[in-house]
Amino acid sequence: MSSNTTITPEAPAAFSTEQVIEPVIELTANAQTQALRVLARKGGDFLRLGVKGGGCSGLSYVMRPDSEVSERDRTWTLPSGLRVVVDQKSITFLAGMTVDYDLRNLLEGGFKFNNPNSSKSCGCGTSFTPRV
Repeated sequence: MSSNTTITPEAPAAFSTEQVIEPVIELTANAQTQALRVLARKGGDFLRLGVKGGGCSGLSYVMRPDSEVSERDRTWTLPSGLRVVVDQKSITFLAGMTVDYDLRNLLEGGFKFNNPNSSKSCGCGTSFTPRV
């Protein structure tokens, strides 16, 4: 190798597999504002939404700051600048959902999930039973 050769690092693998799609989940203006606040306070490059097994109704919602994208993830960026990432499997259970943020009081405030793919949800609204 000659002394004139320049080696440029490759882009991080996490971004080479990123698959950008049209939004499949609506986040209200209040939800976007609060999510951006959480990202600024806790760190992370984007908001991860998804589901996992558990909770009192079968599946629980996942909503957290994150910085790593995998090949199974689908992403989009909202006009507010909020970047949202959802894994491909979770999209099946979340497509068409609306996420809102409301702070009526300490017990009932926070993120609210309105999911058309849910046949029932628990009293606190953090888990649901999917429609079959």
